[in-house]
Amino acid sequence: MTEVHQHASHPGLIKRLKRADGHLRHVIEMIEEGKPCGDIAIQLQAVEKALTAAKRTLIHDHIDHCLGHGGEQDLAEMRALAKLL
Repeated sequence: MTEVHQHASHPGLIKRLKRADGHLRHVIEMIEEGKPCGDIAIQLQAVEKALTAAKRTLIHDHIDHCLGHGGEQDLAEMRALAKLL
């Protein structure tokens, strides 16, 4: 049996990602309905910002709670995560 890995920030992240999912579905509908490209681009930017904020929150939370035990493995993981920010 595997242990569930959950942080205090995860419920908020789920809520944020579900909201972004709804926005993305709306964007798809806009494209299917032939809405103006400028309007679609604005909505895509909102989706992108929501995803970026969620990713940043997840990474910062991971750094704060899962790393910090020292060693080369933490340093390598920190470098890999920094590339994602």
